[in-house]
Amino acid sequence: MTELHDHSELKGAQRPRTAARVAAVQALFQIEQNNDRAETVVQQFLVHRFGTTLNNDSFEEGYVPEADTNLFTDIVKQAVSRNSAILDQLTATLPSTWPVARLDPVLRALFAAAIGEALEGDVPASVIINEYMDIAHGFFSGEEPKLVNGVLDTVMKRLASASDKTPVEKGNSAD
Repeated sequence: MTELHDHSELKGAQRPRTAARVAAVQALFQIEQNNDRAETVVQQFLVHRFGTTLNNDSFEEGYVPEADTNLFTDIVKQAVSRNSAILDQLTATLPSTWPVARLDPVLRALFAAAIGEALEGDVPASVIINEYMDIAHGFFSGEEPKLVNGVLDTVMKRLASASDKTPVEKGNSAD
């Protein structure tokens, strides 16, 4: 089901924020699969997986060249700390015949990263959808990118609608 493709748009220093998002998906996958602590996995990535190696290893070899490490750390921490809200969003979006547990684990990690980043509210919805669609194309060759587009579009609209109803914006006080 999951098949890694060679997409040059995901490599190198040209897109360090995209590289951070790819790494966050990989880290969240590792956290779920191995039942690891987020702090441990983040530290492993920071020490052993980021940066350029002498022989220019890339994603296929497990390295993440030129990633925005601050963004990576923020996405992983946000996805883990907001796991319940992320699952709520996915459950509300997916058909009842397709529970979250039935999703491919890479898709779950991708949705956790994307929705976790969206819940933070600092990145426009269109950027999140485009970035994670690109990432989905890097991991999948079938219909999964279309699923990513549909689910993220629905979640982003729901989050935007909910934020429009919030009387006090993030960072402002009601004084």
